[in-house]
Amino acid sequence: MSVPLLAVADIWKTFDDQVVLRGISFELAAGQILALLGPSGCGKSTLLRIITGLEHADRGALWLEGQPLAGMPVHKRGFGLMFQDWALFPHRTVGENIAFGLRMQRQSRQAVQVRVAAMLELVGLRGYAQRSIFELSGGERQRVALARALAPKPRLLLLDEPLGSLDRTLRERLTDELRTIITSAGVTAIYVTHDQVEAFTIADQLLLMQQGQIAQRGSGPQIYDQPASPFVARFLSLNNLLACTGWQASAAAYRANTVLGPLELARAPQQPELPQLVLIRPEAATLDPASPNQLRGTVERTTFRGSSTRIHWRHSSGTLLELDIAATAVPAPGGVLSLGLHPQQLRFVPATDAVSAAASDQSDSTAA
Repeated sequence: MSVPLLAVADIWKTFDDQVVLRGISFELAAGQILALLGPSGCGKSTLLRIITGLEHADRGALWLEGQPLAGMPVHKRGFGLMFQDWALFPHRTVGENIAFGLRMQRQSRQAVQVRVAAMLELVGLRGYAQRSIFELSGGERQRVALARALAPKPRLLLLDEPLGSLDRTLRERLTDELRTIITSAGVTAIYVTHDQVEAFTIADQLLLMQQGQIAQRGSGPQIYDQPASPFVARFLSLNNLLACTGWQASAAAYRANTVLGPLELARAPQQPELPQLVLIRPEAATLDPASPNQLRGTVERTTFRGSSTRIHWRHSSGTLLELDIAATAVPAPGGVLSLGLHPQQLRFVPATDAVSAAASDQSDSTAA
């Protein structure tokens, strides 16, 4: 078996008696981009700082290409770092900022010039070498910071919310470009973000974190397709979760008993031994009267979203669902609307949240 570029084993960290990381373990293969995704306070930035060497774990171990990182100074790890504030040198030109790490490596003047030119080309800033930092827009400064981090050919690139200070429009445009730049550079990267769209767009693999633990790991499509817990579903804005009072398998489908009545699902539960919820994706709704899971309710609110309309729809049971209809011809608020739910867009989700339970158990044992 090949040795992973980075191996993280059983990392724990506590600040002021508050457990921030709880036994984090994962491996990262060379050439991959990994996103640490989660809400504020989940421990993702602390984990990144431990990997960089800016913080020290209370327990656990790190290996880089099979060699332990314990005790290795930050400047000897060969990592590229990029943070939200970018930390560019205001008194240096764009080219001098990018050249900083190369000069620290004592590369020749000619080698530095060649590498700086290549990095400017890579980030789409050809001809900017002599410009002042103050002449640049926020997006251009972000690219300079990225070029500076990539210039020394880091063994691992670490990015902590690098787009967080940009406005939404610019952030969305640069998200696609950022993945292209990182992959073109052929570098392995860890990307910290609270934004699921950024994580899905940029990363090959995700670690979704909750209360200092890994709630779910996998690719973006895998996690979105099958959330592992109610926390994961809600973090991904999949809020239509119904209690399931029982389910049965039939010849071609699965039937769940819910407050909406029996619902047909295309997939079995992944953990059938656990209590289940039924997740209804917003895109499950259809106005086709021939579709399964026909329901009747009242439209309470509508929001036009371009290619679809988001409706807040209340079933006769009183249950409120957020659904997307691929049409603009929906009744005005107060109108009655019958719709179906595609079985392929419904999922069983374990009703218990293992991460929260484990955190609670750990807190109880610590208090005892």
